[in-house]
Amino acid sequence: MTHKERLLMAINHEEPDRVPINVPYTPEAEIMMLRHLGVDSTQTETYRSAGGPLPILMDHDFLVSWMGIAEGYYGSAAEEYTDEWGIGWKWFRYPSGAYTEMVRHPFANLTDPSDFPMPDYSRENRYDGLRKLIADYGREYGVVGSCPCALFEAAWYLRGMEQVLEDLVCNKDFMHAYLDRLMTWIDTVGSKMAALGVDIVWTGDDFGAQDRMLLSPAIFREFFKPRYAKLFQHWKAVNPKVKIAYHSDGNIYPIIGDFIEIGLDILNPIQPKSMDPARLKREFGKNLAFWGTIDIQEVLPFGSPTDVVNEVKLRLQTVGKGGGFIIGPTHNVQPQTPIENILAFYDAVKTYGRYPLKDA
Repeated sequence: MTHKERLLMAINHEEPDRVPINVPYTPEAEIMMLRHLGVDSTQTETYRSAGGPLPILMDHDFLVSWMGIAEGYYGSAAEEYTDEWGIGWKWFRYPSGAYTEMVRHPFANLTDPSDFPMPDYSRENRYDGLRKLIADYGREYGVVGSCPCALFEAAWYLRGMEQVLEDLVCNKDFMHAYLDRLMTWIDTVGSKMAALGVDIVWTGDDFGAQDRMLLSPAIFREFFKPRYAKLFQHWKAVNPKVKIAYHSDGNIYPIIGDFIEIGLDILNPIQPKSMDPARLKREFGKNLAFWGTIDIQEVLPFGSPTDVVNEVKLRLQTVGKGGGFIIGPTHNVQPQTPIENILAFYDAVKTYGRYPLKDA
């Protein structure tokens, strides 16, 4: 069975030969793994359009091409830089690595919500990396077109979180017009990815905190649900075979049913410290495939290899049966994660993730 066949069977709620694998990395952790494998490369997959060698070396079942506002996360080696959206970023160092944070929001003082500059995502050469992935690997591997930070996150990245939260409650006409304008970039990207033949268009916004939503379900349903319904409908009209995956960190249990209503196929990343993956499988498994579930807050970075194996076995038993499951960490592997734990994850999936799944 090819990696692509394995992925497609799983997301169509069938049981392939084994559960598909996907592991996202920070660039530092990705390079660390490449060095462990003896590969002298600085080409990484994280937030890049053309991908790097690690997913193939580690036997992942699909490759990811990134596009959009998330490309700004690691956009430059300069201590401070401005991305093509006008967002200002700064590097912050900690003992085991570094990360970037936004320090300037270009639309903080925006007055006309329907008229502001955005990068041109209709430009054909933006998609050269995705075309190369499809041409080189699209027969053997699944290909995912990723365009996250679509509406809510884009809105506050550009305007500031406090201002956007205030606009959602006190300046609703402004916010509706602002989101309508932002819809144009994400619709352009998702439509182009679907037309090029990706297997999955992967989008998202972080609506969840650790134990609750950042916004009320009512606000989500007023501002975001109808816009995502239009986007999903359009992308599936462009390519009826395409599946839609959605990323939101944290607890978004109150709106999972809303996503099912508007045609979502795959939910990512299912943080087990925020939502119980077994409960979600029981309640929503007929309608949704699940992608993720391996704890990255405690088990993967700070547990033992045995802890990692037990986590994998638990998720396989409670989420994997009947298909509809892609297993992986619930966010990018961090550079302080022991290589032994990363390898334990892969080995456990290969050992215990073959269908039919056996009881632990």
